[in-house]
Amino acid sequence: MLVSCLGGKKNQDGKAAGSNSGETASSNEIEFWTMQLQPKFTKYFNDAIGNFEQANPGIKVKWVDVPWAGMESKILAAMQAKNAPDVVNLNPDFASQLAAKNAWLELDEKTLAGAEKSYLPGMLRANSLNNKIFGLPWYITTNITIYNQELFKKAGIAKPPKTYQELAVAAKQIKEKTGKYAFFATLLAEDANDVLESLVQMGVELVNPAGKAAFNSPLGKAAFQYWVDLYKQGLLPKTVLTEGHKQGNQLYQAGEVAMLFAGAPTINDIAKNAPTIAKVSAIAPQISGQTNKISAAVMNLVIPASSKKSAAAVKFALFITNAVNQLAFANSSDTLPSQTKALEDYKAGLNAGEPLAQGKVISASQLDRAEVLIPPIKDINVLKKAIYEALQAAMAGEQTVDQALQAAAAAWDSRA
Repeated sequence: MLVSCLGGKKNQDGKAAGSNSGETASSNEIEFWTMQLQPKFTKYFNDAIGNFEQANPGIKVKWVDVPWAGMESKILAAMQAKNAPDVVNLNPDFASQLAAKNAWLELDEKTLAGAEKSYLPGMLRANSLNNKIFGLPWYITTNITIYNQELFKKAGIAKPPKTYQELAVAAKQIKEKTGKYAFFATLLAEDANDVLESLVQMGVELVNPAGKAAFNSPLGKAAFQYWVDLYKQGLLPKTVLTEGHKQGNQLYQAGEVAMLFAGAPTINDIAKNAPTIAKVSAIAPQISGQTNKISAAVMNLVIPASSKKSAAAVKFALFITNAVNQLAFANSSDTLPSQTKALEDYKAGLNAGEPLAQGKVISASQLDRAEVLIPPIKDINVLKKAIYEALQAAMAGEQTVDQALQAAAAAWDSRA
């Protein structure tokens, strides 16, 4: 389906169809899809859309909210039926796969008229493929470290770890002194990117400029060995091979793991579901490797290349992601803005008092060096599956680390 339904037609000068079609605002009604933002943000979007329509007479916006789990299949089906919306809320991972098929309108300098300079550079890079911008960054999340002070005290650990090397030491000490695990990290390719991101933080290059596997290297071997050793030494729950990140949340709230790596809003979930654990919880920055890189996740807005109303769609996407609207959405959603000016204003308005506010302060302060660690790569899901399955095989003793690395590289390089 990816191959059959995505190529947007282009006119003679190479522009995506609709980008230079003589369309006028008075004839436009655009359709805007978001991912599971109703009903919590219904008022926000109704107000924002109303403001946009008032400032752009003749342009109407039809807002459709799609469940998270159904977005990918729904947008593919709409494209196949040649009935795609004009503006879509996706994530760069999935959007980049479609960008490789020319699914999205290329947002070049002429189209954006300099607006691209207002976004955080790292977030804009996450929405670019082959040096071409396919999406506008929108809202961001970054993980922080939430830790159980009581378990740390029992283990004799004064401060939470800052690096993966310190994390391994803490994991051993926590297990020996308390019988609990330090943390949970899923190895399900369809569930989370955490372990794959850790490889990048440890200095591993995933794919070289030619598109071939680059992780079968000394740094790659060291990173694989790190995770395999943690598992074989009994410092990770056995369920990391079979369960997703929800299991990690549950184990932390049950007091069975000492650390949870999650976004700041998780603090409120802990307070609601496990008030006893919340009382002994504290917050620290995200753990990193020798690169000192911090991981961020960003959502975006893309415009199908087949849109016949692309001028109005670009105008609306720029409006929703401008500094004023990003700041308003960040304040109402516990996310972070991807606009430089909005982020400055957001940070200036924070006052670390309550635990959630403390988490927001740490999250926002990390964005100065945060980036989407897994770059837009065609067939990224194939890469994740190859690496995670190889790690699982090495952890289970079915392969050596060298064999696992070679198998993962071969799986990636031989993909159809």
